[in-house]
Amino acid sequence: MDIIKNYITDNNIVDLLISGAINVLIALAIFVIGKWVAKVSQNTLENILRKRHVDDVLVDFLGTITAALVIVVVVVAAFDQLGIPATSFMAIIGAAGLAIGLALKDSLSNFASGVMLVLFRPFTKGDFIDAGGVTGTVDEIRLVSTTLVTGDNKLVTVPNSLMYNSTITNFSARETRRLDVVIGVGYDDDLKLTASVLEKICREHPKILAEPATNIFITNLGDSSVDFAIRPWVKSGDYWGVRADFLETAKLELEAAGCNFPYPQTDVHLHQVSEA
Repeated sequence: MDIIKNYITDNNIVDLLISGAINVLIALAIFVIGKWVAKVSQNTLENILRKRHVDDVLVDFLGTITAALVIVVVVVAAFDQLGIPATSFMAIIGAAGLAIGLALKDSLSNFASGVMLVLFRPFTKGDFIDAGGVTGTVDEIRLVSTTLVTGDNKLVTVPNSLMYNSTITNFSARETRRLDVVIGVGYDDDLKLTASVLEKICREHPKILAEPATNIFITNLGDSSVDFAIRPWVKSGDYWGVRADFLETAKLELEAAGCNFPYPQTDVHLHQVSEA
């Protein structure tokens, strides 16, 4: 009888080991296939959204969220195959999530800010912005951070909470921008001639727009110069190039017209006092 009992017990152990090994293999297969399904789902959704001309930032964000949700479902299915009920697994996840949430409250804040940035879209990929203490072109909005490329080609990563809670200046939001330039000429110069030369430069420049009209007026009577404010309109992408070109052309044209660019100076008057 003991031999028969041992034989049955040994067979049960073997069966349990085989069954456990099969469940582990199936769970691994579920996880591997699930990761593939998550990737395919992400790519499919992104392709559909791009064909519908949805904003790239929203496309990337929704694709990442979709992949994450599929992975969660896959993990639950894999644990269920191993004999861990979904309710127990979700309870563990909930408890762990509370502890992780307390430990990673800043990351959760960044995630929430990322959702708000995607929903309200104060900027999008490719925009030139000033936010979070950084000025650059938006490269990507991730779940917890936003990456910017600066003018000297540095990649800067800024937490989304810092971006969302700061003042955001989007230089690319409008098609046109106003160029604000101040040029000072001497008090002895012909002011009408100066204004005429500046108007001519703005009128003949190929990248300065005719509408809205350029405004040129005297803005200040300084200590050493009469200051002209020149405010032409340009396309946003042409702003810096036109600014540099305008300053160079204005100096050359005004000097050719006989105008002067006075240096800051102070006149000192000495009065001799007699000994009496």
